[in-house]
Amino acid sequence: MPTHRPDFLIRPANWQQDEEAIARLRRAVFIDEQGVPESLEWESIDSSCLWFVAVTPGLVVGIVRLSPEGRVGRMAVQRDRRGQGIGSALLEAALSAARSAGLSQANLSAQTHAIPFYRRAGFDCIGPEFLDAGIPHRSMHKELQ
Repeated sequence: MPTHRPDFLIRPANWQQDEEAIARLRRAVFIDEQGVPESLEWESIDSSCLWFVAVTPGLVVGIVRLSPEGRVGRMAVQRDRRGQGIGSALLEAALSAARSAGLSQANLSAQTHAIPFYRRAGFDCIGPEFLDAGIPHRSMHKELQ
């Protein structure tokens, strides 16, 4: 079910139709902005995951991926759209889908600078800090009700 906000819409992605826009945003945020090697960004599980996109007229400005096991990942928001609630709305859409699928928990790997964002959504850190693509991360977990 799409979620309408004043200046954007969160909706489930159709992988066949939205793959190019999702890839464009992933490239801009992860590869170009954060320096993730391209060989580490694209994964074989992408097409089997549930994706949500934040859209403004004609443009995907945010994305998040939910694996069948309840792993949240590839959260990205276009640089000039950050701080407008898009990330929170995307995360809530993914968590709602996880609950609807009957999952009892959600997990993710958070870049350390994003830990406060995920904590506000009820995630707790587990385990030590680690590097993923040269970026410090922590594993996080949330029980779903």
